[in-house]
Amino acid sequence: MPRINLLPWREAERKRKRQEFGVGAVAALLGAVLVYFVVNWQMQSAIDDQMARNTYLNDQIKELDKQIAEILDLEEQKKRLQARITVIEQLELSRPEIVHVFDQLVRTTPDGIYLTSVKQTDRKIELKGIAQSSTRVASYMRNIDSSEWLKDPALQILETKGASDAGSQFTLNATQENPQVAAAASEQKAGPGQKGPVSKKAPKVPGGAS
Repeated sequence: MPRINLLPWREAERKRKRQEFGVGAVAALLGAVLVYFVVNWQMQSAIDDQMARNTYLNDQIKELDKQIAEILDLEEQKKRLQARITVIEQLELSRPEIVHVFDQLVRTTPDGIYLTSVKQTDRKIELKGIAQSSTRVASYMRNIDSSEWLKDPALQILETKGASDAGSQFTLNATQENPQVAAAASEQKAGPGQKGPVSKKAPKVPGGAS
């Protein structure tokens, strides 16, 4: 019976298997490296896209902040202009005030009273004079209280010197009023499309005392 030497075949088979294992290991390593680079490239691409979006959003936010700042600046300018317009309107309305005040001083002064001094400080008016009696002073105060251009009469001094027919010296204070300014302020407070409260004119008291 012939003998067959299997050692060379076994050695060749082991060598082939080692080569196949080496090729498979190298292929697996290359595949892993390839997968790593592909995944890394995809992640980096996603990060770059997100960074680009973030940059775009930041630029848009800065632009909106700039527009908001401009709008706020325009609002401030509008408020300043409205304040100036209000001051100008009040000045226009207050121009004839002194004429009305002197007219009311004449109209509200009853018979038996004459003024010796008129002093104005801001909106306060100090009136000094001589009255035939205290009832004349009371009538004068009622007339002032009924006036549209004067209000809040307050008696400070009332004294009689010398003979009883010499009259009484008095000092009273009043406040200057402007019904036009008050009506304009009421309309502005009520807002557009609304009417402010209607002011009722107080009845005029005749200049003569009863």
